[in-house]
Amino acid sequence: MNKEILRSCSCPLDATLAVIGGKYKIDIIYYLFGRTLRYSQLAKLTNATPKMLAEQLKELEHDGIINRVLYPVIPPKTEYSLTDLGNLLCASVIEMYKFGQKLYEIEKVKPRCGCSEDLTRLEEVLNKNLLT
Repeated sequence: MNKEILRSCSCPLDATLAVIGGKYKIDIIYYLFGRTLRYSQLAKLTNATPKMLAEQLKELEHDGIINRVLYPVIPPKTEYSLTDLGNLLCASVIEMYKFGQKLYEIEKVKPRCGCSEDLTRLEEVLNKNLLT
């Protein structure tokens, strides 16, 4: 992360939001927990435009949250995974998910995403990370 941006944050919450506060950043982080995905897989999962997805991935890589591996093949193959720093967000993201899920329940609204199927996988990743 840019140290000047970090210095401009007034507290750790501001710093966290500066890293994850992008239109698709939290979705990208969420989908990368415990696995490596290719660019095309992330594009399908997030429904982001190519320009927006590339921008968000670049910022997350710059901030040390994700790893990007480019394979020199034709067509180009790019894979993304979380760094150790990115994996530290797992518990927080799960709790954010649960909070949002409660909001949907209270308001009796059905979420439009397919994230609910992933919650079990995320909790397994979190438990694995806590054991190591």
